[in-house]
Amino acid sequence: MSPRRARRLPDGAPRRERPGAGRQTAKGRHGRSAASGPERHESWPDGDWVIRLVPGQTSAKSYRCPGCDQEIPPGAPHLVAWPAERSGPAGRRHWHRPCWEQRMRRRPGRRAGTGGTGG
Repeated sequence: MSPRRARRLPDGAPRRERPGAGRQTAKGRHGRSAASGPERHESWPDGDWVIRLVPGQTSAKSYRCPGCDQEIPPGAPHLVAWPAERSGPAGRRHWHRPCWEQRMRRRPGRRAGTGGTGG
């Protein structure tokens, strides 16, 4: 057996912290990571939006992009957008950047990978 092979500890045994394993990013004023990009306002034909860029390093969860219906994996850079007149997490959506920029060109009710004759 290799001396570096991981061994399972019995239940209830104290675990040693690895250096840097418990480190968390500093949180800003609104509970978001300080490493997230600043918010900016954009006006589109579908309304005014608040946009925040999320660098890959600060993304710890996976999200579903509403533009392409594909998963945004943890660690992938993307953006968060919500209507300017609303605040709070209920209206926020995580988008791939190209999907956000091309959302006005898509036909309503259709997503990539859907459609066809149903044959």
